[in-house]
Order: sequence, then C-alpha cells, then structure tokens
Amino acid sequence: MRVPALLLCSATVLIACTGSPDPGPVFDNENGSELTCLRHQPQPPGPRYTDEALRRTDHTLPLLRYYTAHGRKPFCDDQTPTDIDKQWAQLYVDLGADRANVSALLD
Repeated sequence: MRVPALLLCSATVLIACTGSPDPGPVFDNENGSELTCLRHQPQPPGPRYTDEALRRTDHTLPLLRYYTAHGRKPFCDDQTPTDIDKQWAQLYVDLGADRANVSALLD
C-alpha cells in the first residue's frame, strides 16, 4: 500500500512543479471592429504581457493595433480611464508604441 501512495505523491509534486504560471487575462480588443468609443478593460495586464518570457506576438499585436486605431477616442460611458485602463495604456507605451495615441488615457 505504500508504493501507490508514494507514486501518487510523486505525480502530484511533478505536476505542480511543471505547471505553467497563470498568464492572466487577454486584452479585450472588442474583436478588432471599427469603434466610435472605447470600453473599459475589466482586468489589468498579467504576465502574458508583462513577463518577457511569456509574452507572445499574437497577444501583443491586437493590443498595439487597438490603441493605435482607437486610443484617442472617448470611453463609451463618458467616464475617465480607470487605473486598469491606464495600466494597459502604459503597457502600450512600454511595448514601444507612440505615447501620443494614448496620451488622453495617461494624462
């Protein structure tokens, strides 16, 4: 009976050690459609965007396209950017994009 318990414990430890960290939320680019206003992002950027080891082009390009095309537009609810919106806008700049496209979100 000790062998199966030992195997079960070993398998649990192995799975726990090799599991990938949660990369966090995916940026909501509103399906890349033509927009007249912005929606607030519900969650801040996670490791998927902030950790260079996890960052992938197929995640960052939609973010870059979104703010390049729409970053100067107002929010649909006529409210100011939330702290979460500001984090995404700052990430856009940190990725090397033009701050002018999101300056209204950051100032």
